[in-house]
Amino acid sequence: MSFENLLVSAEGGIGTITINRPTKLNALNRATINELNEAITAFDTDAGVKVIIITGSGEKAFVAGADIAEFANFTEEEGEKLAALGQTLLFDLIENLGTPVIAAVNGFALGGGLELAMACHFRIASDNAKMGLPEVSLGVIPGYGGTQRLPQLIGKGRAMEMILTAGMIAAEDAKAWGLVNHVVSQAELLDFTKTIAEKIAKNSPVAISKAITAINAGFTKEGYNEEIRGFGQAFGTDDFKEGTTAFIEKRKPVFPGR
Repeated sequence: MSFENLLVSAEGGIGTITINRPTKLNALNRATINELNEAITAFDTDAGVKVIIITGSGEKAFVAGADIAEFANFTEEEGEKLAALGQTLLFDLIENLGTPVIAAVNGFALGGGLELAMACHFRIASDNAKMGLPEVSLGVIPGYGGTQRLPQLIGKGRAMEMILTAGMIAAEDAKAWGLVNHVVSQAELLDFTKTIAEKIAKNSPVAISKAITAINAGFTKEGYNEEIRGFGQAFGTDDFKEGTTAFIEKRKPVFPGR
């Protein structure tokens, strides 16, 4: 497989996907989401691949968020469609995939990057990782499952604080809160992740797929639909226009508010 925005390899039953947009801190744009869909689907249908690892290129970022310039001028309808399509193509795909997907989080995992990591079946972080959902600082809400998966992983109160403050947490806090399973040095990250992937690969693929389905059955869908609607509605607000304009202009936003 050959992609513009991804590096893809498979060895020993482990498929590795590296998001490779280092000049954009591996930000997710529509092209990258489509390529991730293609690469993940190909690995899932390859009987030789037992586990998938997703990581980011370089030392600064796993994925530093969505490519904001790509949707700054969207209408409400376009915003809602963006969230719905992204969830279908990538985030829901990963969460419900029969092949286990592990996020190896190196550096910043912000906005859509943290949402991508949370859609994976579990996460391992480098000790320099920083995680957050800064969307409200742009006048919008998380649109790729963040309002649903973060409370599931760390609890409602902590998720509320993270989302409403738009703040970041360090790797050790993410581990203490249950957002990541392990924290290792950046140099050890991929090898450590592969060691766990190798343990998974020794087990029954059929049983693993059924276990994933059973675990996910405990969570309902309606919350994700409400997030999509709210994400789209934010695109019609003056706060969204101010937040995204300020981001692009590299200044602090001044929100008109309600």
